[in-house]
Amino acid sequence: MLARLKTFTLLGIEAMPVDVEVDISPAAMPKTILVGLPDTAVKESTHRVERAIVNSGFTRPHDRVVINLAPGDLPKQAASFDLPVALGVLAGSGQLIPDRLEHYAIVGELALEGFTRPVKGALSIAIETAKNEGLRGIVLPAENAGEAAVVEGIEVIPVESLAQAVAFMAGEIDIAPAPSRLTELFEQFSIYDVDFGDVRGQESAKRAMTLAAAGRHNLIMIGPPGSGKTMLAKRMPTVLPQLGAPESIETTRIYSALGQLPSGQPLLARRPFRSPHHTISDAGLVGGGSPPSPGEISKAHNGILFLDELPEFNRKTLEVMRQPLEDGVVTISRALRSTTFPADFMLIAAANPCPCGYRSDPRRACNCTPPQVEKYMSKISGPLMDRIDIHIEVPAVPFDELAGKSAAGTNSQAMRDDVARAREAQSDRFSDGPADVRYNAQMTSRQVREFCKLTTTCQQMLRHSVEEMGLSARAHDKILRVARTIADVASAPDINEEHLAEAIGYRSLDRDLWT
Repeated sequence: MLARLKTFTLLGIEAMPVDVEVDISPAAMPKTILVGLPDTAVKESTHRVERAIVNSGFTRPHDRVVINLAPGDLPKQAASFDLPVALGVLAGSGQLIPDRLEHYAIVGELALEGFTRPVKGALSIAIETAKNEGLRGIVLPAENAGEAAVVEGIEVIPVESLAQAVAFMAGEIDIAPAPSRLTELFEQFSIYDVDFGDVRGQESAKRAMTLAAAGRHNLIMIGPPGSGKTMLAKRMPTVLPQLGAPESIETTRIYSALGQLPSGQPLLARRPFRSPHHTISDAGLVGGGSPPSPGEISKAHNGILFLDELPEFNRKTLEVMRQPLEDGVVTISRALRSTTFPADFMLIAAANPCPCGYRSDPRRACNCTPPQVEKYMSKISGPLMDRIDIHIEVPAVPFDELAGKSAAGTNSQAMRDDVARAREAQSDRFSDGPADVRYNAQMTSRQVREFCKLTTTCQQMLRHSVEEMGLSARAHDKILRVARTIADVASAPDINEEHLAEAIGYRSLDRDLWT
């Protein structure tokens, strides 16, 4: 007897449809054959399925069982085929009357006693289920139900055991679909524990970070150890607009596919903040492996990637970020296929001004020689620095500000108001343009010429700065983009000399450290 079920497998972060076909026919000796390009975890599922069937009170077929996972040229990974294979074996052997089998996709891993275990990628699977008009919903382990229920328009049926799944598929019991708690989840998990008001001093750095957040510009901070660079970076998500539902689902599916969603949190409601160690490999940063999996830049999608101690990173590792910084996606190419992961992140980097770190600290002596400093800073390539819009110095904080004797500094709420005002202006500006341009930092060269027009005085100022500092064409455009953001924060319709001068000041490190 032949049974056919619908399920999915993950390829990167995408869920691909798979048909599970189970054929049971009489044979002299019982034998189970699994075909369809399964990996080791899938091959071993036959042993788990057999014991789960017996321990759930059913009978293991003493016949020839052929299980086909179609299409045959698509690699099948992970243990999410346990539950559909078990239901297919029971349906093929006549122990399950498949009243509802064709209306639901089925995923889940089984324990030997027949209970279900969670699987990776439940959100991606639910998204693909919703696109299939022939499917009413998805049956999956109860622990994945909250994650999958984020997708509206499908029934998410949580099951805790193989026996419960059989009873539901046979129509013997009804299981209420898991409710979508989108609003409740955002209210519960969107609160930050940190605030820019915690950072004493550094008002000029906070100004630069406000501009970076407003126009979604990349930023680098240069300063001595302990000046607050990491504190500032960790608080950047608090001034960015709250994740929208589409953005949240985009980001959550990456963590879901990796099995890295926080326990008890089926949805990411805060912008991700990733801070990889400088010993990270190329594959760890941009993604890779076989099959390819997302790296840190994809985990930072719609959020912040913070690279602390930037010169300590392997130069080759940093160079592979250049293309994703421009395109917002990263493509991992292998011999058989290419996989594309989203990587639309905001880069914040921090570095010491020299190997010892005290070159710009008036209270500490720096013993680094000019060749040592030059060698240290040359670890960061010019092309990479060219892709970072805002360069700022973060000096050591005076004692009076640390002791709280000065007035309280700018907090996240005040910065968030400036960011919201600038983002609203950009939303109006780019409403009729390309869909992939939403912020000033993403403007094309044509849009720069259209929206960043300068007066004659401003043109002369920019010409002098480009020639004096030896800036590239990319740096020229980035100055204009930053100037446009400064004007937006000030609610100014046009760029004036004050806006342009401040934007040029954020490129002064090009001359001081990299020329």
